[in-house]
Amino acid sequence: MTEPSSDSRRVEIEYCTQCRWLPRAAWLAQELLTTFETELTELALKPGKGGIFVVRVDDEVVWDRKEQGFPEPTAVKQAVRDRVAPGKPLGHSDKVSQEDVSP
Repeated sequence: MTEPSSDSRRVEIEYCTQCRWLPRAAWLAQELLTTFETELTELALKPGKGGIFVVRVDDEVVWDRKEQGFPEPTAVKQAVRDRVAPGKPLGHSDKVSQEDVSP
């Protein structure tokens, strides 16, 4: 089992309440907490407005719906992994992304 990092690792998912994206944000939060149960120290859901759906790790934007569209969980897991647990295998998620880029 992976030991927790001594560094604080906070993920924030800011979602649009006007668009009713709470269920999507909560589902993504569950996916991240399940995948990074020992690496994350906190995961926050932050209500917002204006069509926002942004994922941040330690205040760094790793996914912005306005620039990248709605995230697939695999893409967000990889972006979070690269910041909180580089080298951690993501199992099926890694295999799917490798198949997507293969010729």
